[in-house]
Amino acid sequence: MKTLVPILGDQLSPQISSLAGADPARTVVLMMEVAEETGYVRHHKQKLAYILSAMRHHAAALREAGWTVDYVALDDPENGGSFTAEVARALDRHDAARIVVTEAGEWRVAAMLESWATRFDVPVDVRIDDRFLCTHADFAAWADGRSQLTMEFFYRDMRRRTGLLMTGGKPEGGQWNFDKENRKPAPGGGLFVPKALAFKPDAITRDVIALVERRFGNHPGSLDGFAWGVTAADAEAQAAHFFAEALPKFGDYEDAMLTGERHLWHSILSPYINACLLDPLDLCRRAEAEYRAGRAPLNAVEGYIRQIIGWREFMRGIYWREGPDYVTRNFLRHDRALPGWYWTGDTDMHCLREAIGQTLATAHAHHIQRLMVTGNFALLIGADPAAVHRWYLEVYVDAYEWVELPNTLGMSQFGDGGLVGTKPYVSSGAYIDRMSDYCGHCRYDVKKRIGADACPFNALYWDFIARHEGRLGDNPRMRMPYRTWSRMSEQDRAATRAQADGFLRSLDASGDTGY
Repeated sequence: MKTLVPILGDQLSPQISSLAGADPARTVVLMMEVAEETGYVRHHKQKLAYILSAMRHHAAALREAGWTVDYVALDDPENGGSFTAEVARALDRHDAARIVVTEAGEWRVAAMLESWATRFDVPVDVRIDDRFLCTHADFAAWADGRSQLTMEFFYRDMRRRTGLLMTGGKPEGGQWNFDKENRKPAPGGGLFVPKALAFKPDAITRDVIALVERRFGNHPGSLDGFAWGVTAADAEAQAAHFFAEALPKFGDYEDAMLTGERHLWHSILSPYINACLLDPLDLCRRAEAEYRAGRAPLNAVEGYIRQIIGWREFMRGIYWREGPDYVTRNFLRHDRALPGWYWTGDTDMHCLREAIGQTLATAHAHHIQRLMVTGNFALLIGADPAAVHRWYLEVYVDAYEWVELPNTLGMSQFGDGGLVGTKPYVSSGAYIDRMSDYCGHCRYDVKKRIGADACPFNALYWDFIARHEGRLGDNPRMRMPYRTWSRMSEQDRAATRAQADGFLRSLDASGDTGY
């Protein structure tokens, strides 16, 4: 009798827990492309092409390694359209006696896996996803009894647990966090900026691209210039390139932005980590080795490791602890629709045109473009956080709900009222001007708050401060802006709010809302 092992699209590793200890001669690996997953949101075309091609390449690699793989393609005329329907068909085809599966990454899929125990007349073994360092139970135990779930303290515990950048039980360099050293503005000319590797689509990927264009041609984004790696070997090549070329400067310019430079010194590894083509702990150890060997400075390596064992693990912990209703939280009571140009990039604001333009072109933007450009603007205009979440989930190649939702609704949009972030991440145009060269290319004047050519971020920022004083005025991290606002003259405050109101009215009057 056979064991059926369904492998989901973000579980593309031969070391996945559902295959641990399995006998290839008695195991059927089931991989499924289903409409239930490709269509539950309007995924960016490149996101769909990346995942489907990576799945097909992984199936080929498993077969080459001796596994029997039953692969159901999206255009299979017998395709049932859902994981459950395809598991039912596979159980009949292979007369399987049990199901072994690694736990799902999202509430929606987890509920489906849980239903299999009653839906099918075979035992169902749902195993822990050991790609993550912190289990759901571990995070719950860490969070129990804490009044504030501060990522920094979680991160320190993860450092102690893994031993990364630890010496004699103390943090390397005498401090846990070097973030203050990782805020250099965009560099001027003459500094070499590495380019991420570009992978030429092979025959499998070309077939997938044609499939996506045919079936999802009205989804956001473009497939022109698709250059994502789709195999473990591709992912490893990009990782090696990052460590050799970009890691040494990653820390310094982690928050910088430059016109025409899509990646700067960022790793571009999150899509491969989240699909399981790369091992996150292995990447952290390799980054540490670069520091130990003197090839990368401590601030760069610590910053990179913090993103993985700090933010990534913390976001997952928050997602599973807070439950499926987390998506409905709206602390600031925001309800405005996103402007339609979030799906086209057609705006006069150069920073937004750059961030959205590259998002539509590549399905990727780095964290400051997401947080302090597109996210900042959405928060300032009062966009519905659920709509903002949906946009981020749709357009980014590395967006899976367990990591995207807490980052977007919690950190970016303050929808949870401070569970993830201790304050709203809002700023005027001054921050963008300091960290980028965007403002020098814009028709708006970042130095102006009032007038037809004033940067919209400026008045919107102070309008946000004013209208949320009742909810945010007592926040210790917001005291400085509220003190500044209180010192403005009545005339200045009124003119600023009128400027913001005029911009918001024009935004609403355009009728250009949503895709």
